[in-house]
Amino acid sequence: MRHRLRVATVLFLFSFAALVLRADDDPAPARANIGDRILERYLANVSEQRLGVRDVSMEVDIEASLPDLKKSGELRALRRISKVGQVTYDVLSYIGDNIIKKDVIARYMTAEVKSTAKVDGESISVDASNYKFKYRGMYAQSDDWRLHLFEVKPRKKRAGLFDGWIWIEADSGLPVRQSGRFVRTPSVFLKNVDFVQDYQLVDGLAVPKRLESTIQTRLVGPAELKIEFGKPKFNGQRAQLTSEARLTGR
Repeated sequence: MRHRLRVATVLFLFSFAALVLRADDDPAPARANIGDRILERYLANVSEQRLGVRDVSMEVDIEASLPDLKKSGELRALRRISKVGQVTYDVLSYIGDNIIKKDVIARYMTAEVKSTAKVDGESISVDASNYKFKYRGMYAQSDDWRLHLFEVKPRKKRAGLFDGWIWIEADSGLPVRQSGRFVRTPSVFLKNVDFVQDYQLVDGLAVPKRLESTIQTRLVGPAELKIEFGKPKFNGQRAQLTSEARLTGR
């Protein structure tokens, strides 16, 4: 798992280098205008995104390890997001060391459940009220797939906010990747929490696809976490709207 995370990091750095080289060929005013348009489109989507990814469920596969202790485990669960945005988990299966299930995966799931129960979604939303955005350029993966990179810095050191980067797809104005380091850790036993979060675009929404995180603990060294999110199943009104859109071809 550590190897896969290193490979992902190397690929990200190569992508970033290519982006910077390309961006340097463009006039600064033109880059600024493009960045402003993309950011405006993204910010217009933030509220709809936060409310749209609710009343939904998906299966998740969670892999975790403590490399220094040579312990690992894999868990499958059903992850639900209620109509008010609260996350809950139903564990379906687990294989591995008990310490991983109890002290790594369960703690992660508990932290997410507690944060969605107590924290207002707007207080950790990646928007202009919580972050400063700096446009860093465009990276074209193909003729019809262009991503724009923004550096983001939180306006306050609040739990749930991070210092890092966000990739935005040009046509939709939706995020496809976020990465960085949280400015505050949820526990005194954790030193740093770094992450890379990828999204999939489904019916006009950006929903989680993959999460990789390295957590530096004070007691047992690094902990590594990887989560693969299955296809989301929308319920209620969102499911009805999605079905109608498919029937009409919209």
